[in-house]
Amino acid sequence: MPPVAGWLDDLDAVARQSLAFFANRPVVLNLARLAPDRNETNAIIDALKIRNIRVIAVEGVDPAWLDPSLAPLGSGKESGKVVDFPGARAPAQPRAAASSRGSSIIDRPVRSGQTIFHPEGDVIVLGSVSSGAEVIAGGSVHVYGTLRGRALAGATGNPGALIFCRKFQAELVSIDGSYMTAEQTPPDLIGKPVQIRLKNDAIVTDILD
Repeated sequence: MPPVAGWLDDLDAVARQSLAFFANRPVVLNLARLAPDRNETNAIIDALKIRNIRVIAVEGVDPAWLDPSLAPLGSGKESGKVVDFPGARAPAQPRAAASSRGSSIIDRPVRSGQTIFHPEGDVIVLGSVSSGAEVIAGGSVHVYGTLRGRALAGATGNPGALIFCRKFQAELVSIDGSYMTAEQTPPDLIGKPVQIRLKNDAIVTDILD
């Protein structure tokens, strides 16, 4: 299935940029537009499993094909982020921002190789985030020093989350699954105090006065 192979390549590219991109994020797989048969469906699910992507439900296929743990998604539920296969895009669906339930304050620098993960609220780092370090929050990320590593806000499904830092030199920033790499960063942001937000599924950056 060539379209699936290309989509998996895109997922692999995202994972190379951030090993924790899908960390603890439940994924709903919608195969309706692809219309795979039973063997193709199982092959797709297996390909995601070996990439440590946690699929909790599958839509658009015969429920009899699925393991009981992958029951069709019930009505009224929404996934935190929609990832489309290549081809025509469906209109974006409205999503409610997830609520935050408290903050985690880190009173020391986050060193290279360390990951801070707080799924229920904001993460506030009073120092800097080194290159090779990650801060992942269900809410917003605040860095009162230099952000050199990776900051992932809204990681459990919150498009209203924000990222703030006093000095921007990030390897990658992400909000609710949309991301911007160092290579994509406008040069005028480097070394500046920055606010990062999401607008229409795109990363928007503002230099703070």
